[in-house]
Amino acid sequence: ATNMAGRGTDIILGGNPEHSAWEELKSRYASRLEVPKSEWDELTRQIAEREGMLTEGKEVSKLGGLHVVGTERHDSRRIDLQLRGRAGRQGDPGSSRFFISLDDKLMRLFAGDTVKRIMQWAGLREGEPIVSPMVTRRIEAAQKKREEQHFDQRKNLLEYDEIMDEQRKRTYSYRQQILDGQDCRGLILKMMYDEIDRYTKHFLAKNYRWESVAALITQKFELEADANAVKGLELAELERWIRDEGERQGITWIQEQLDIHLPEDAESKLDWNWISLTRWANRTFGLSLNDRELRGLERDAIPDFLLEQARAGIARWDLSDFAGLLDELYPERSLVAWANYNFLLGLKPEELKGLDEAGVCRLLKERVQIRYNEKEATFPVSVGMHKFLAGDGQQNERARRETLARWAATRFRIDLNPEEFADHQTNKIFEVLLQVSRDFLARRPSADVVDTKLAEVLRDTPKHRPLSEAQTTALVNWIESELGLGLNASAIRSLNAEQARTEILQGIDQVFRPELRHTERSILLEFLDTAWKEHLYFMGHLRQGIGFVGYAQKDPRTEYKREGRRAFLSMWERIAEQVTQTVFRVEHESPDFVSSLWRITATEHDVAPPPTDSRIENLQTNAPEAGEEGRAVKPIVNAGPRIGRNDDCPCGSGKKYKKCCGR
Repeated sequence: ATNMAGRGTDIILGGNPEHSAWEELKSRYASRLEVPKSEWDELTRQIAEREGMLTEGKEVSKLGGLHVVGTERHDSRRIDLQLRGRAGRQGDPGSSRFFISLDDKLMRLFAGDTVKRIMQWAGLREGEPIVSPMVTRRIEAAQKKREEQHFDQRKNLLEYDEIMDEQRKRTYSYRQQILDGQDCRGLILKMMYDEIDRYTKHFLAKNYRWESVAALITQKFELEADANAVKGLELAELERWIRDEGERQGITWIQEQLDIHLPEDAESKLDWNWISLTRWANRTFGLSLNDRELRGLERDAIPDFLLEQARAGIARWDLSDFAGLLDELYPERSLVAWANYNFLLGLKPEELKGLDEAGVCRLLKERVQIRYNEKEATFPVSVGMHKFLAGDGQQNERARRETLARWAATRFRIDLNPEEFADHQTNKIFEVLLQVSRDFLARRPSADVVDTKLAEVLRDTPKHRPLSEAQTTALVNWIESELGLGLNASAIRSLNAEQARTEILQGIDQVFRPELRHTERSILLEFLDTAWKEHLYFMGHLRQGIGFVGYAQKDPRTEYKREGRRAFLSMWERIAEQVTQTVFRVEHESPDFVSSLWRITATEHDVAPPPTDSRIENLQTNAPEAGEEGRAVKPIVNAGPRIGRNDDCPCGSGKKYKKCCGR
């Protein structure tokens, strides 16, 4: 019935001559539009006369037309109306009637009991048809309730998907920016600055020192401690408070453990778990009891015995760790330890003394900026030295140093004599190349220089309008003459101002920091993809179990949105922590990745020279004539000297041929 009720389905009385005509013509024409009108009209007329369709159509109309019989009512009134609408099409007569049973699902859910009571009241017998407007209204009311249920289900599903849709758009948009060449350096620095703001606020909070004391008390001794309860205490007072609190809470613990391990309502004393009770007492109070000592006591005497032993154990608690937490510089020391671990700053707590929260943030951000600038200088040097000086014993040491010098001369665009590295120690070579790298980065034009030139070239041109030919030429000439970059004019032609700016900055990055640029991009994508997959896994489990919060009189949808948003923010914080920790340690933690960076940045391809007239003439002379296509082609023979497996590789690496290009 649902398929028949689709819009556009017409049942023509007497038959459809057009359908039969196309069945005959479709083998000769690709579509009905290609059939000539005269041929089409003549064929449909012949079929209608031959099959008697017009006569049969009139006969059916006299009998009342098409009659639609429905054997059940759909959940949706719209579907029922569409099915009724198959009758009486295009001015033809028609009628419809629906039959339902009280056993149908729709009736059982919404109207079964009511109609059954009416039948019993009216004295109707089994199988007797019921035709009443009241029954029709009850059925329509049941359909309306069902439609409301379906609407609520769709609305509920949409509300659950709304938060995931928002998170998905933000994550994929961020990822697409990275793939499109977004300034990853700026993204990582922003992550670092956000981390500094968040952790500075955390460590320099007023109650951080006392919250740390309370947390350590709970961690070491499993005591319930509040920061306000220990706030302002000296070391001796704190030790006395911890021991008194341990004894006070120990009384409650002992009674609870007795009820668990030695229940009074147990059927037999054989069910008592003496070993578990002894292990708990030893672990909690640092004792060395044996379960036989407890078995020899009456149950009523065990609490006093354990309390006496607990007091002795509490007196032996080691509280020396709390002295450092009471130091006034403990928040600064904690912040410095965090910053040194994440950013390798080498900061000292005394440098933060006397600074407020804003001043500490400024200092840390300045140090991180300096540290990152230094990373930009040291990273390409580490990549080059890892490639050329971390030899496998197959290459001559002198050859490796000469190759390193040639690479550095090309990479940093300077004249460097390979002989300078012949007698230098590795540390000295690193210092020389590091200074060369710093000088090279000092020549890198800033984004402000690019913005100034763009404003000069574009002037009053709207930012969304593509660059003109003259503007493109001016930018390309400036890039080649002032920046020394070989940017192709076709790369920025037809771009607007913002796109041209991005293209130029990417070209500058590719020249001055290709290794770190690729590393930043890889790190961001790696941690983003991993964290997003874990987040999707978490959200799937959250969606399955969030309905249980209804038992706590909470709205599952509201809780799902709250927990989903909290998990999403936590995901970004986790990404920031992983990225900021990894970017300063990548050459130590992933040497294989550093080696792959050299292959990426060192690969060069020579452009094939255009064919000369002599080459074209030679190709034309040696071209096969007609009928010679089947002639056997002579194999190409290398006329040069043969390279032995143990000979030096001709690529200049210094390795044997079998260990290099001959693999």
